[in-house]
Amino acid sequence: MFAAWLGYLLDGFDFVLITLVLTEIADEFDLSGVEAASLVSAAFITRWLGGALLGAFGDRYGRKAAMIVSILLYSFGTFACGFAWGYASLFVARLLIGVGMAGEYSASATYVLESWPPRLRNRASGFLISGYAGGTILASKLYEWVVPNWGWRWMFWIGVLPVLVALWVRRALPEAEDWSAEVAAGGRRPSPFAPLFAGRRRTWLNTLLTVLASAALFCVFTPLGEGLVWPLAILAAGCLIAFAVQVGGRRQWVLYVSLMVTVFCAFLYSWPIQALLPTYLKTEMGYAPGQVGDVMFYAGFGTMCGCWLAGFVGDWVGTRRAYAWTLIASLGFVFPVFAVDESLVALGVLLFGLLALSQGISGILPKYIASHFPTGNRAASLGFVYNVGALGGAVAPVLGAHLAEGMPLGRALAVLTFGLTLVVIVLVGCDVPRRLARITDPEALDDHLVPAAAPARSPAPPRADDVRGTAPAD
Repeated sequence: MFAAWLGYLLDGFDFVLITLVLTEIADEFDLSGVEAASLVSAAFITRWLGGALLGAFGDRYGRKAAMIVSILLYSFGTFACGFAWGYASLFVARLLIGVGMAGEYSASATYVLESWPPRLRNRASGFLISGYAGGTILASKLYEWVVPNWGWRWMFWIGVLPVLVALWVRRALPEAEDWSAEVAAGGRRPSPFAPLFAGRRRTWLNTLLTVLASAALFCVFTPLGEGLVWPLAILAAGCLIAFAVQVGGRRQWVLYVSLMVTVFCAFLYSWPIQALLPTYLKTEMGYAPGQVGDVMFYAGFGTMCGCWLAGFVGDWVGTRRAYAWTLIASLGFVFPVFAVDESLVALGVLLFGLLALSQGISGILPKYIASHFPTGNRAASLGFVYNVGALGGAVAPVLGAHLAEGMPLGRALAVLTFGLTLVVIVLVGCDVPRRLARITDPEALDDHLVPAAAPARSPAPPRADDVRGTAPAD
């Protein structure tokens, strides 16, 4: 747990750096608000591919190996950001960070969930994801000291330190228990994405779809796609849904697509605040770097505490109920956060409450998604579904920036957060993905992470000896 948590802490540290120094980068490279926001989005463009590839790598070669590769990728990507000479070079480095971050999520989540007892797996999920919030806290405190004295580039150069964690993981950790047991029982299985390459024609077709999806997403989130955003977005969505249909097959494609939509909406409600809060504090509120760091500390610590709380509540009342109830409670904090004008302390307290309830609940999102998939393809399926849905995090800051062109940034963030939170409450609280999945797979298990779970079956018709009153043999 500590190794995976530490890897996730440094993942959060590396990823959130761009949001803290976005205004400094925009000033140095003379970027517009939408261009600056697209640098946050860049890491999401490659996440779907990184989640799929590194997830399949973890299913075949082990969760530990996938963790090591992921840490190395996002560490070197962050280090490269410090040498950026313009918008394009920084954007490319962010693409590499996205690949590594996607792999870290699926590898760490499956590693921990498969190593903890079933009755404690919500807590395991919550404790793990709290590491990401810890990374944001660490980054915000370093920002106060490093940027005013040394400049924004040093924040990224410090981000290479996770390489040391990768070396330690390589030497010190055993493999995840469930994965090891699966291998011992049946040997290593072929990649879950093998159906994508079944035959030369399908291989060429899916290679083309990969190129089209990547190119379309790149254009959508850069000035290259100006005027064609909607057609390009539809093209990318079509390619990704085509992958989900092939990987899920006749019985599970509905599950894959519905989970992708759920995660997409979850990112849309959470990432406007995560990505643009520092910009809001510096531009509309006029806070100095030290004050921004203090507010981000409250926000990060609130998310961390929320992850811990989510884990306990999830094991107590169930993952789905905990998710929905906590999000309902968070709605009461959304508009008050952006109504605070002058009180730094009041803003910090309200942000603590909002993020503890709205973003802290994401601590059990790995448990929620992973429960839908068996051990043999869990890392790849989790990585693909989560990171395709994570494109909502790419859309969120750009959407927030566009809305802010017609209204104050604070109001735009509040509207996005409140509206999309309601959507996620319905999707998760009403168990929409699982209900839809039963249309094509009536015997699907309710929870693959709980060994006692059994498939729901229709009552068998009465047999002849039942009619005669004789007890049938079981």
